[in-house]
Amino acid sequence: MSPANKAQLTEGSVGPLLIKMALPMLIGILSAVGFNLVDTYFVGQLGANELAAMGFSFPVAMIAGGISMGLGNGASALISRAIGAGDMHRVQRLTSDSIVLASVIVGCFILIGLLTIDPLFTAMGAKPDVLIHIRRYMHIWYPGMFFLVIPMVGNNAIRATGDTKTPGLVMLISIGLNVVLDPLFIFGIGPFPRWEIAGAAFASLMARSLAFVIAIWILIKRENMITFTHPNLSEVLQSWKQILYIGIPHAATNIIRPVGAGAVTKIVAAYGVHAVAAFGVAMRIDALALVVIMALSSVFGPFIGQNLGARKFDRIMQGLKFTHRFAMVWGIFALVVLIAASTPIASIFSGDRNVIETIVLYLYIVPIGYGFFGIYALSNAAFNVLNKPLNALSLTVIQMIVLYIPLAYAGSLWIGLPGIFAALALANAATGTLAYFWIRKTARQQFAMLAAQGNSS
Repeated sequence: MSPANKAQLTEGSVGPLLIKMALPMLIGILSAVGFNLVDTYFVGQLGANELAAMGFSFPVAMIAGGISMGLGNGASALISRAIGAGDMHRVQRLTSDSIVLASVIVGCFILIGLLTIDPLFTAMGAKPDVLIHIRRYMHIWYPGMFFLVIPMVGNNAIRATGDTKTPGLVMLISIGLNVVLDPLFIFGIGPFPRWEIAGAAFASLMARSLAFVIAIWILIKRENMITFTHPNLSEVLQSWKQILYIGIPHAATNIIRPVGAGAVTKIVAAYGVHAVAAFGVAMRIDALALVVIMALSSVFGPFIGQNLGARKFDRIMQGLKFTHRFAMVWGIFALVVLIAASTPIASIFSGDRNVIETIVLYLYIVPIGYGFFGIYALSNAAFNVLNKPLNALSLTVIQMIVLYIPLAYAGSLWIGLPGIFAALALANAATGTLAYFWIRKTARQQFAMLAAQGNSS
């Protein structure tokens, strides 16, 4: 955990450096996305009602992921600072306290979730024939949240040491187990029980339990980052306060998106179970298509932070130019691929003609906004490091609440399903354009202020 083992982002060609740093992150993010796609693929073989149940669960899963990322990134930021300062006691205290804090929050989320399954998903538009499958799935999925959130917080703590390979490997092992267990418990192969959609939830729980064990073992045995000494209550509360100060805005940014997706899912539900099933699959395809952008976004923050500390402002502007251009190029590439292969891709997840046609329609429209979404995501990462988290939160509010939901409702009334899908492309295009100019203006203002402070000191 010495500084010599950490990546130095203040030297070297900006573009290749960012790509090199993003590659290990790509593995972990791909694994997380693959987890959802594997479940969706096997559940899709059961029928449209079961696939629709998965579609309704997706916004809830995104909220859980938002909480995980908020807590994980808040803890990681503080732990990495303590590592840099050589304060091992602080490292152990923050790591231990972050895991306890995550456990408390997840416990509350699980309890609330189990008590609100019927009213929540009914409010989202689930019909009785789909709700029965949602109950079977969520009664296992909710308790399994513990094994989703804790490993994510733990992996962020590991990443704070400068190790980005181990978290990716942990996720690869986890998804590998999920691939094996999914068909066994869903279809009842051999001696295994046929639990159908409940089997998908149970297989995920088992796979994530393995990730939990590995992550905790690494933190305790290899990194010596967890302490079992009796803590001082005031010290624990101080750790929690600092973690939440960073984590809450980040989590809020991540949670707004699934809340918006849930609202739009209700609009889509008016078109029937096939539309909801297709929408749920399509959102997972979105996540896979944008995984490269998300990996780049995850390393862009540390890049800006190190260069900001070194006052290498020109490198930050170079990074903004490179990442924004990369986002647009990747968006165009993904658009071409998804349009060309839309029917084969849709057929992987369902054999139902109506579901396939709706997925294909989505893939002809929504990817038009991928490049702009990339600019928005990368700008959000930059805003947070530049100490402007409310700017990042504002962009998300504009994208989801101000634009996407109202446009989806209007598009549904005027055009139908194509209007709903076009609303997302338009919201991404508008938000990405705003982010492009806003982050540049904010960065220049911050650099001028820091330069003035440096000259006056």
